Parts: sequence; structure tokens; C-alpha cells
Amino acid sequence: MASLALDATDIGVTRGTEAILHDVSIAVPSDGRTLVQGPSGAGKTTLFDVLGLLDRPTSGTLTIQETATDALSESERARLRRETLGFVFQEFQLVADLTAWENAALPQDHTGERDADWLGMLFDELAIADLAEQYPATLSGGEKQRVAIARALANRPAIVLADEPTGQLDPDTADRVLELLLDIHETAETALLTISHDRRLRSAFDEIVALENGTTVPTSGDPA
Repeated sequence: MASLALDATDIGVTRGTEAILHDVSIAVPSDGRTLVQGPSGAGKTTLFDVLGLLDRPTSGTLTIQETATDALSESERARLRRETLGFVFQEFQLVADLTAWENAALPQDHTGERDADWLGMLFDELAIADLAEQYPATLSGGEKQRVAIARALANRPAIVLADEPTGQLDPDTADRVLELLLDIHETAETALLTISHDRRLRSAFDEIVALENGTTVPTSGDPA
């Protein structure tokens, strides 16, 4: 059995008197593909922020790559996030005045370790090698998301967290981007945790976690 890349147990987040998340538990194997689904307001964005070390839970425990995160300082959390996590966002979040290649290389720049061969392989696998010198304004939505996927994998993270990665794309482009994300997840040997409301994604994942009103509930029906 594969080890766990991410293990969240009884995660709770409270804002004032409102419980945004309560008793949420998710375990992602190091080679696994996990999909979190739920309606608007279910707490998906808050969960993404907690699992991505962008926010702290009010209660519960979160272990990433066998490192307990509860007592880590902000600088230690930032280092762990930088070294073990890659992010894909719905809004792409590319820097307008950087080329596609420069955007993808940003995580490597932050660590000071450039690996042009690895980036080149990612660009080839994602079929964007010919876009390397183009700027985001000249790219389609699908092309931007491919660049964002390359950026997420630039530092060979143990886990990729994807927040509504197909949400801004038309159905055909969304299907192609999802296929590429899953293929590159295999190539990079990384765990993948995706948060999405799109039920069409269900058949592509090993594990489905349903989130409602801030807590996990049994999934309904066949994942496909």
C-alpha cells in the first residue's frame, strides 16, 4: 500500500461563531487521485486553503509528507508548501508581464534551483512548447491552464492541489485539460487532489469525497 502524501483528520475551521468546516478527514495516497466535490457554500475553498497550508485550521490535524503541520511556524509552513505542494487555480493566476516559460519557472526561481530540462519535458508533455515565449494575454484559456499545470509541477511536488481547474473552460477544452492533468500526474509521480463541482470528473478519480455544509457526507451513486 502506498504511503500517505496528505493526511487530514477531523479538520475544523471556525470564523467567529460560524463553523465553516467541521470533522473533515481526507487521506491522499502518494500515488492517489482524490476528488472533493460539493455545492457552492459547502466549504471547498476553505478546505483547499487549509490543505494547501494557505490557512490554519481551528481544530484537527494535518500531516503532509509525514510532517505534522500543527506547530510549524509561518516560515516553516511556507518552506513545506514550497517544497512539497503545487497549485493549479481556476483563475490561472499567471503573471501578465512574464512569458509562459517564465511563469512556469517561478517556483524554481523561488527555490533558486532552475531545471530547464524538467520544464522542457513538461512543456512537451502538455503540448505548449511552441508557446514558451508568448505572454498570457495571447493565450487561450486552455493554454493558460496548461502553463499553470507546468508551473504547479515545476518543483516536482509530492502533491498537486487543483481548485476548479476546468471551471473557466468550455466542455471540450475542459476534457482535454483534465486528460493532460491526469497524464502529467502519472508522469511526475505525484499525488493529485482536485476540488471541483463538475460531476463529469468523477470517473477519472480513485477516491471521491463529498462535502456538504462544511463536513464530509457519504457519496451518492456510482462515481462514474
